[in-house]
Amino acid sequence: MTGTPTSTTTRGLTVGGLATGAIGIAMLWASGVEFPFYPPPGLLILASGAAFVALARWAWAPGVGAFLGLFVIVGFVLSSVASGAGTGNLTGDAGVGGVIGTVIQLAGVVIALVAGSVAVRGEYRVKR
Repeated sequence: MTGTPTSTTTRGLTVGGLATGAIGIAMLWASGVEFPFYPPPGLLILASGAAFVALARWAWAPGVGAFLGLFVIVGFVLSSVASGAGTGNLTGDAGVGGVIGTVIQLAGVVIALVAGSVAVRGEYRVKR
């Protein structure tokens, strides 16, 4: 890691995005949304990913955060297509807490996807 302000900032945004996504999932869980396992797997995955990106010093580590963000977004889309669960949470099927939790989760993982991608690109950019 070069330690440039840009790479430090984007890495921090990646960690923050993953943590925000985990908070969104926790809000969904607290709102009564049913998950296939206890505790919700996405909560554990995003929290572990945030810890990894924060602690690992490899240049590619923010890419893990970007991948996890993409993973959750694809899962949201697939669950919306297959059963309507994702969009149902957005439209209020799980109440106001479900809507807020879904918006927070999606905002966090989108931030993680974008910031993680920018961080990895910045780490591997050739210095001139």
